[in-house]
Amino acid sequence: MLDRLKSIEDRYEELNKLLSDPEVISDSNKLREYSKEQSDIQETVEVYRRYRTITEELQDAKAMLEEKLDADMREMVKEEVSELQAEEEQLAERLKILLIPKDPNDDKNVIMEIRGAAGGEEAALFAGNLYRMYSRYAEIQGWKTEVMEASVTGTGGYKEIIFMINGNGAYSKMKYENGAHRVQRVPETESGGRIHTSTATVACLPEAEEVEVDIHEKDIRVDTFASSGPGGQSVNTTMSAVRLTHLPTGVVVSCQDEKSQIKNKEKAMKVLRARIYDKFQQEAQAEYDQNRKSAVGTGDRSERIRTYNYPQNRVTDHRIGLTIQKLDQIMEGKLDEFIDALIVEDQSSKLQRAEN
Repeated sequence: MLDRLKSIEDRYEELNKLLSDPEVISDSNKLREYSKEQSDIQETVEVYRRYRTITEELQDAKAMLEEKLDADMREMVKEEVSELQAEEEQLAERLKILLIPKDPNDDKNVIMEIRGAAGGEEAALFAGNLYRMYSRYAEIQGWKTEVMEASVTGTGGYKEIIFMINGNGAYSKMKYENGAHRVQRVPETESGGRIHTSTATVACLPEAEEVEVDIHEKDIRVDTFASSGPGGQSVNTTMSAVRLTHLPTGVVVSCQDEKSQIKNKEKAMKVLRARIYDKFQQEAQAEYDQNRKSAVGTGDRSERIRTYNYPQNRVTDHRIGLTIQKLDQIMEGKLDEFIDALIVEDQSSKLQRAEN
């Protein structure tokens, strides 16, 4: 581990020199690439340097105990040794986590797709609740959201809503939301006061850059049609809505959120690129399916991951067995307790697999 950390520190110093090189400064692509690489390893280098300092201080303190000291001084040195050992252990554990290979998608923006599943109109309303929850969470994080496509029901729910979250590290946190979300509550349309169970599915896709997914114009069929609102009524008479079909994969995306056909096509292309990138990734990772499913948040999207129980103001994440009695706050976007716990669990499972 120490050899790896030393090589990372050497690379960090090399990057410092490169970023001062006039040739690199004049090349925006190289400047961006080296800056990102340096940023990615900066925390590891800082923790490693602190670990090295603490180790040296600990050795010096232990050496002092070999000398002749009065009782008070010996007690002070023993206390210092104890504190340094505790910090050294903490830093060593932190370094192990920092050395876990990073998900290359973690820094990316996110395209989220929420669909009402089992439960009819109540499922569509719950999909709307989830969209609001994620929008509020994004706002708290300082991220921006943009609706790409939405299919609204007559009561204000969503059969489907696709939106982008723009923010540094958005995917690193939102990827844990993949899966089926279950709600237990009394629907507004229920006169007898009976609790119903409905579900909505959430898919979280990293935004794909053009260089990552090679899509040829000849492979895309473009269809245009008039936008429609709830119940199918036309919301404008121009053919502004766009449907893109990627012929090699069969992936279909439609967008009618904007009044401009050009803007709708731009949005649809972002979603199409993300879906195709996700499809290729999942196919490439197929041989590791068992490992992926054992990692938190990267399993089958049909798997029920969380239950929102309104009568008891309770939310339970079934993957880590965490229950929080703050449903009202969570639906306002206060998701940190869940997401932080999922990140810790994911890191722990990856660390365990690496050590085995």
